[in-house]
Amino acid sequence: MTDLQKEHVVDVADDQPVIRRRQLDDSEMDITPMIDITFLLLIFFLVAARLDEDTPVELPPARHGTAVAIKSSVILTVAAGDGDVAEIYEGDGKAADRLISSSDLEAQQAAIVAYIEEEVAGGKESVLIKAEKGVKHRDVARVSTAVGKAGNGALYVAVLEVQ
Repeated sequence: MTDLQKEHVVDVADDQPVIRRRQLDDSEMDITPMIDITFLLLIFFLVAARLDEDTPVELPPARHGTAVAIKSSVILTVAAGDGDVAEIYEGDGKAADRLISSSDLEAQQAAIVAYIEEEVAGGKESVLIKAEKGVKHRDVARVSTAVGKAGNGALYVAVLEVQ
């Protein structure tokens, strides 16, 4: 073999790279991949997050409340109806024979006033409105206005105590 040929022969035992890798100290750590993953996760959650505009309002628990005796109260039950207007029932519960007609709001209000006056004359002291979940505030306000027209002094709106 000539000298020129010996220059181009690579020694198999010589497996050292031509450019040496820079040795990192133990105190030095490459955090570039961690930053890349963090930004990818951030972008994923921003794109995948769904903004819910119809989030229900979380009301704080009541600080003060009082127990109402059901036996000495006129009870009106307000339930969510099929249409835009809530259904109002005399007494506790949704019995079909106790439904106050809701075809005309003024007639319904007059029926509520008559029912309350009749019950107060029978010895009842207060009025308790029980509203079902999903009933609009305007319907409860309409019933409480009718209660005010009846002239009774104590009006209570029932709430569910969550434990």
